[in-house]
Amino acid sequence: MNILVVGPSWVGDTILSQPLLRLLQQTQGAQIDYLAPPWTLPLLARMPEVRQGINNPFGHGALRIVERRRLGLALRAARYDLAVVLPNSWKSALIPWFAGIPQRRGFRGEARWGLINDLRQLDVQALPQMVQRFAALGLPSGSPLPEPLPRPELQSTAADREALLARLGLDPQQPAVAFCPGAEYGPAKRWPEAHFAALAKTLAARGFAVWLVGSPKDEPVAETIRQQSGDACINLCGRTDIAEAADLLAASRLVVSNDSGLMHVAAAVGRPLIALYGSSSPRFTPPLGADVRVLSLSLECSPCFERDCPLGHLRCLKEISPDRVFAEIDFAKIGA
Repeated sequence: MNILVVGPSWVGDTILSQPLLRLLQQTQGAQIDYLAPPWTLPLLARMPEVRQGINNPFGHGALRIVERRRLGLALRAARYDLAVVLPNSWKSALIPWFAGIPQRRGFRGEARWGLINDLRQLDVQALPQMVQRFAALGLPSGSPLPEPLPRPELQSTAADREALLARLGLDPQQPAVAFCPGAEYGPAKRWPEAHFAALAKTLAARGFAVWLVGSPKDEPVAETIRQQSGDACINLCGRTDIAEAADLLAASRLVVSNDSGLMHVAAAVGRPLIALYGSSSPRFTPPLGADVRVLSLSLECSPCFERDCPLGHLRCLKEISPDRVFAEIDFAKIGA
């Protein structure tokens, strides 16, 4: 089948959609194109299941119905058999409809009758995780999910990693731990800068390089960590695109990350990972790696899923101490 997947806006959700792509290939021999925002397109190039990524230029909340119609009409030439629409919004279903794709599949959302003609009712009890909900759209309605689901796996070659380390002036011989201190969603998902700085000092004293990895938006937070650590870490935020960030994480021995898109990237490149959860829940969007340790205090006020702590104390993250994270590191496993 010739399939168009309309993808989500978030990096982490894009990673969690890869098991769906594998199921579509395994069950239907699919050729898959993936409509995605520009910031996730480089990741799709690292997914062997994707034939091509197609730029979705419409930002969150932008209707722009004339432009959506124009893009949908342009996609008619591909003669897709099926569209799988992962977002639940009304506007996300417009392009497949304009493209004349005969089967358009998705969950019941914002008044999408007609736009989605294979309309599924989401059973949140049967499918508690986002990866399960995405994967279910790759199967006939009511079909059980395979157990276990395939894990996300992003490709990263040794040549790409070596070239990137050389460009950034990083020593490939020194073992490195990568920190992902950002969280696009908001401060309630960010471990305190002082905690990251304290952990960086401890790791540097053991001979590790500590890399701060993230987008340009994360650069101020990372710079605060670098300064508070007394230059025990290297601020690399904003110096890579998302695919190069994947290579950087793949080149590290261990990743310590907030619940963020890069947390899911780290799991998908197979790195040992310590994932720190505050306002969000590992039950809904856990990192799907083979070697993952999740730290979540499960306080009475969490998960609240708020961008900022509504109580003003951020205990859910402040009370995960640097010593507690350090105790989770298996130094024998990471080769140091």
